[in-house]
Amino acid sequence: QVQLAESGGGSVQAGGSLRLSCAASKSSPFNKAWFREVPGKEREGVAAISGDGITFSGASVQGRFIISKDDAKNMLYLQMNSLKPEDTGIYYCAAGFSGGSRLAPSNYRSWGRGIQVTVSS
Repeated sequence: QVQLAESGGGSVQAGGSLRLSCAASKSSPFNKAWFREVPGKEREGVAAISGDGITFSGASVQGRFIISKDDAKNMLYLQMNSLKPEDTGIYYCAAGFSGGSRLAPSNYRSWGRGIQVTVSS
């Protein structure tokens, strides 16, 4: 099973940008994704990218967040622009896609430990 580690989180003011990175322990050529979690809510699919680079975004981040990857480096990225206070949460990268909806957390087997993103107004 692939091991995942997120980095790049932190605190930023509303309207700012952050770039999250996710390092994988080995090649994971299939669908990968970013999710986020806030207290009291279910884990939400933020963005996903297929093995051949097709991207999918959740409605709340469409036009603001961009998912990308570098297969040669086993890296996954999430560029977050025009951040809002409601984007605050713990962000997780995921791999080991088993099929179905690319933004459903139940369809991923491997998870990073998560990283905090805080957006202040």
